[in-house]
Amino acid sequence: MIHPSTIEEIKNRIDIVEVVGDFVTLKRSGSSYKALSPFTNEKTPSFYVVPSKGIFKDFSSGKGGDAITFVMEVDGLSYVEALKYLAGKYGIEIKEEEQSDEALQAQNKRESLYIVLNYAKEYFEDVLHNSEEGKSIGLSYFKERGFTDETVKKFELGYSKELWDGLLNAATTKGYKKELLAEAGLIIDKDGKTYDRFRSRVMFPIHNVSGKTIAFGGRKLSSTDKSAKYINSPETELYFKSKVLYGMYQGKNAIRKEDNCYLVEGYTDVISMHQAGVENVVSSSGTALTEDQVKLIRRYTENVTVIFDGDQAGIKASMRGIDLLLEGDLNVKAVALPEGEDPDSYARQLGAAGFRDYVAEEAQDIIRFKTKVLLDETGNDPVKKAGVIKDIVSSITKINDPVKRTVYIKECSDLLGIAESVLIAEQNKILIEKRKGQRRDEPPVPIEMPPFPMEEEMVDNLDIGKIIEFQERESVRVLVNYGKNKIQTRELQDQYLIDYFLNEADEIQFTNETYRKIVEVFQEKLREGEVIDGEFLLNHEDEEVRKTVIDLSAEKYEISDNWSEKYQIHVPRETEFLKDVTYSNVLRLKFRIVQQLIQEETDKLKQTSNDAEVDELLDDINELKKVSVEIAKILGNVLVG
Repeated sequence: MIHPSTIEEIKNRIDIVEVVGDFVTLKRSGSSYKALSPFTNEKTPSFYVVPSKGIFKDFSSGKGGDAITFVMEVDGLSYVEALKYLAGKYGIEIKEEEQSDEALQAQNKRESLYIVLNYAKEYFEDVLHNSEEGKSIGLSYFKERGFTDETVKKFELGYSKELWDGLLNAATTKGYKKELLAEAGLIIDKDGKTYDRFRSRVMFPIHNVSGKTIAFGGRKLSSTDKSAKYINSPETELYFKSKVLYGMYQGKNAIRKEDNCYLVEGYTDVISMHQAGVENVVSSSGTALTEDQVKLIRRYTENVTVIFDGDQAGIKASMRGIDLLLEGDLNVKAVALPEGEDPDSYARQLGAAGFRDYVAEEAQDIIRFKTKVLLDETGNDPVKKAGVIKDIVSSITKINDPVKRTVYIKECSDLLGIAESVLIAEQNKILIEKRKGQRRDEPPVPIEMPPFPMEEEMVDNLDIGKIIEFQERESVRVLVNYGKNKIQTRELQDQYLIDYFLNEADEIQFTNETYRKIVEVFQEKLREGEVIDGEFLLNHEDEEVRKTVIDLSAEKYEISDNWSEKYQIHVPRETEFLKDVTYSNVLRLKFRIVQQLIQEETDKLKQTSNDAEVDELLDDINELKKVSVEIAKILGNVLVG
């Protein structure tokens, strides 16, 4: 276990904007930062970071928390793994408490997998640099590819010996169990025989976005070997190939800086481009592009340039993943290299500046590129041309922006020599079919709460219990955000908002259990002489309390200071009239509670025929209506009513 003092130091040192910024591209929005969600494939930003509170909130997925929680969620790490990652980032020495034998045996399996995979990476590196076989075969291969020692080290490249059990023997000698090596995908246990998965291959470690080794790719060098040219680790608890892009760890900062991501096919393409000085590059490692990989790119940029080898058949085969990029709301360009060239060879040939210039000059928007490539194959065959038209229009329908679709339809009309109206008709047919097939079980859009009625009548078709819960939420939201703020009372004395709130709401029993717990914590700490705010509750033992406090602390919309200055318009902020906001919220809650009581008494009235009971209920209802009218009158005079 990590010592509490180390955990406290990590929490004190971390900057949530800096931590989150390693995984997504943040843009300032008022006093907060926003971005596209790294957890969903949303179209508009609803992911917010609030540096003043040290929290993030993702409105599209509902996730939220502090910097530690974010690292756990975005990279699939355990609490301890996230702490170790952050300690490494900030150069904090980790102090660990002594563990019992039982605790050591129960060590987190995921952490054990990371440890054994890191050992394997170091083993392959050692073999490459310090064994005769590694130097004469593996290192020679990398030198032939033009890789420098610095590049080999940067990508932690290695070599596996031409042995059935080289890694197996070395790892078990170090105390690693066969079961763990098998779970990590490093060895194969079949028909009573156990042997290394990777033999006589140069090794490419595959990293997650935080830099941990999660898998390997191995390339054979022997021409007599009949096995596949490349083999990869199988999927494990840590490695899901559909969610990983090779080179993202090494290239993410450059991608963010350049605001563009080059997408290539193989490991060596990525490495050669890095060595040539082009670092904003990733690879799908020869597999078809997936939706999760598109989401991963969108964390860092909305612009992608797909670089195709100079091979027409290969271009056509690789183009199948393009629609996913368009569907993911990315701005996509494409460039084909000269015949016989690939990014590896051409980047080394031209160097960084030359390669960038070539791509800048030759890159075309993906629809124009795809149209030209497919048209070249049709010749004068009208059937083939009709198929191309349908294919191109189908790609255009993947674009969510209707303005972009219109522009592309017009451009394709010119390229294909087909009337716009024909293409639009085909597009609409596809869009209609697409909408018919959409899921019908998606959650409904949240209903906005109705305006506060200034009369005592109930609003038809509304669940009064839900309205009360909404008013409880508003009351607690102000408490969580401003409980420590001082307000001025009628006696012109400063008073903590929490004191004022509890005085006004002393007879209210909150119906929502979590809101009630939050209010009780404020009350308890106040009795102990301590004034707190929502930040104190971020460490509460109840997960639902922590989650609710984060929800209440993160504002989705905020007026920019620049906007106010630009138009010289002062928009009052909530903090400028906290007393009235608090008073209004409590009054609204009381009003709703009275409405609920009226409803309950009215229901009783409908069920009784006893004259005395009827008279008593009518009296109670009349008194309650008088109370509701009085509250409504008061609310009408409140500044924020």
